[in-house]
Amino acid sequence: MKQGSADILTQLNLAMEYIEAHIDDEMALADVSGVTSYSPYHFGRLFYYIADMPLSEYIRKRKLSLAAMKLQNGSDKVIDLAVMYGYDSADSFSRAFARQHGVTPSAARQTGVKLTIFPPLTFQIKIKGVQAMNWRIEEKEAFEVFGIERIFNNDETSKVPGFWTEIQQNGEQEKLFYATNEVMPEKGEMGLRAVCGYCEPGDNSFPYMICALRKPGSNTDGYKIAQIPKTTWAVFRSEPLPHYGIAIPELFSRAYSEWLPSSGYDKAIGPDMETYGLDDNGKCYEEVWIPVRKK
Repeated sequence: MKQGSADILTQLNLAMEYIEAHIDDEMALADVSGVTSYSPYHFGRLFYYIADMPLSEYIRKRKLSLAAMKLQNGSDKVIDLAVMYGYDSADSFSRAFARQHGVTPSAARQTGVKLTIFPPLTFQIKIKGVQAMNWRIEEKEAFEVFGIERIFNNDETSKVPGFWTEIQQNGEQEKLFYATNEVMPEKGEMGLRAVCGYCEPGDNSFPYMICALRKPGSNTDGYKIAQIPKTTWAVFRSEPLPHYGIAIPELFSRAYSEWLPSSGYDKAIGPDMETYGLDDNGKCYEEVWIPVRKK
């Protein structure tokens, strides 16, 4: 599918239909993003923020839901279902089945047993008129950032906050700030930001860098440097916050699920960015920057 050939919700729903049609084909499931205009990384990130779970978790829940219905409605053997849904053995399938349903596959055959069934997802525009969104469009020339990079698997977005905690505790965040050679950050920014998806190291992984703008005088020795191309950004700012590390996931989720489908813009190829700053009253705020293009 070509970029911009269908809106974001249409593409997500096509991907859900594709999953249902290929739920027992591991090779096909590895290429879910192929029916959309997004790379595996960008599709996985998009799905995570809209569905509030990794794509791999959704597929696992659907497989185990279908397996439960087959056990109740037929005579399928446990080992046959394990093979059908991509498990290495009947034991690994049984453990996963029990974690979701609270009972073993054998017990699932009994009449009246309670099972946890996850139906296929369908995506629609969310309408939340009582909660306004603070957003703007910005054109920004190409720039460079430098910082500390970590490579995550596509289903590990939830581990990113732990990366921030790690570099705060080991002193690397403070070192990075001083490497910017700025006494006071500009425009209320705290001096550090993060970029995600500035390159694609593999089909099942994505890079995330806690970084700063590279400027004359910045000491980039020992740091990863990334080029961020000229682009149009949709920028979403949080309300004033008591401290940092609160708003980013919700901002991404609302930007993708509420704003983007009805905005007149498509998600463009390029990295997402997070910035952190202080407003005119000295209160913390967080922003997410998403590359976009007009439809």
